[in-house]
Amino acid sequence: MRFFVAKRKTYLHLIQFCLGLILFVCLSLMPSVLAQSFQPDWVAEQVYQTLPNFPLENEYISQETGEVVSNNSLLGRLIRYHQYIKSRPVTYRLDWQLTLADYLRVNETMFENRYPGSQTLTINPLENDRKAIANLTRNQRNQLIDTLLAIYNSNSGSLAPKLPARENPPNQNPSPIPQRGNAELLLR
Repeated sequence: MRFFVAKRKTYLHLIQFCLGLILFVCLSLMPSVLAQSFQPDWVAEQVYQTLPNFPLENEYISQETGEVVSNNSLLGRLIRYHQYIKSRPVTYRLDWQLTLADYLRVNETMFENRYPGSQTLTINPLENDRKAIANLTRNQRNQLIDTLLAIYNSNSGSLAPKLPARENPPNQNPSPIPQRGNAELLLR
C-alpha cells in the first residue's frame, strides 16, 4: 500500500512541475504573442502614416475581381512575408533586418510562388517589391525598422512618440579621433 501512495505522490509532483513549466513558458511568450496578433494591414497603415513617403507599390490587379487592390501594399506584403512565410518574431530588430536582407538578396532565397500576393494578383509583386526595397537608403530602412518595432513593442498598440534620429545632429561635430597618448579625450 505504501508503494502506491509513494508512486501517487511522485506523479502529483511531476504533474505540478509540468503545469508550472507550461505556465512559465506561456507567460514568457505572452508579449510576443500579443505583438503578433496585430493585423499586417493595420500595421502597414500605421507605418504609412508615420512614413508617408514610403513606397506604396499598390497598383496590382486582383485575379478574382479584375480591379486594383489598393490595400495590398508593399508594407502589407513585407509584414506578411516576415510573419507568415518566414515565421519570424516581430519584436526584434535583427529579424526585421534579416527580412530586408532577404529582399536585397543577401540572406535567404525568396520563392515567387510563396510570396504574398502571388496567388491573388495578376502579376507577382516580388520583383518590384525587391526593387523598391533596394532603392531605399540605409537610413530609410532603419526608419522602417524603428517604426515597426515601435508599433509591435508598444503596450497599447498605438504608435510611440516620434523616434529620435540615429545620426548626429547637424550642429554637433563627431568626436575627434584619439591620438596615441591623448588621455584628455577620456575626460570629456
